[in-house]
Amino acid sequence: MSHNNNEERYALILGASSGFGKASARALAKEGFHIIGVHLDRAAGMAQVDELREEIHGMGRRTLFFNCNAADEGNRAKVLAEAKAELEENNGTIGVLLHSLAFGSLLPIIPSEAFPKVLTKKQMEMTMDVMANSLVYWTQDCVANGVMGEGARVFGLTSAGSTRCLPMYGAVSAAKAAMEAYVRQLAYELAPHGITANCIRAGVTDTPALRKIPGTDEIISSATNRNPYERLTTPEDAANVIALLARPESYWINGTIVAADGGEDVVDMTWKGSR
Repeated sequence: MSHNNNEERYALILGASSGFGKASARALAKEGFHIIGVHLDRAAGMAQVDELREEIHGMGRRTLFFNCNAADEGNRAKVLAEAKAELEENNGTIGVLLHSLAFGSLLPIIPSEAFPKVLTKKQMEMTMDVMANSLVYWTQDCVANGVMGEGARVFGLTSAGSTRCLPMYGAVSAAKAAMEAYVRQLAYELAPHGITANCIRAGVTDTPALRKIPGTDEIISSATNRNPYERLTTPEDAANVIALLARPESYWINGTIVAADGGEDVVDMTWKGSR
């Protein structure tokens, strides 16, 4: 399904109900994309999902949302089957696939007196599967189903933690490093289809996922001190970069890591001076 001016563009967002996924749904809807969202929320969180859908409808865009585990193979097949029917009915194509799934185990690899419990094989495999491998599976199935063609964009979210150590972050760090490797490979293998793949490396952002990392307050303080703008990155900051890269003019940006952090990562972590 190749892109042409007569096709309706859709964004398929994995993890659409909070953080980067939610902000990106808004930003991409403003860019003219209809939104297919996959999220996993209990009943208490559904009010926010309903608000987001109403907001997107208010922009004149269609939505198709699924409350299910995006890392489950059966759910993936169900979502894509319904998405394909939606696309065929509306002469649509998936122009953006955004992976914004943040669910992993935060435990040490080696036990200590303070933290005797360590990562298990099951936890490590689950973290890698949800936060990295699932991007590959969704991309494979989108291409196989013919719902994503020339001009489409694949985005994975990474972090500075892909190359750094944080307490309890080992499994997630490995998944982020794998995400970057997968995106490089996808960029190479999707090029004949006219599809690009890139990683967005947001700065430290106050999201529900960040709040689960031990030492959150220190991470926030360090990032705020280090950032040239003296503030944290917001989900909207990263979403605006994603929306920018979803435009046709970005076709030559491929296989890279795009920093959306206000310059936070270029400032030495140990430097505490003032300008």
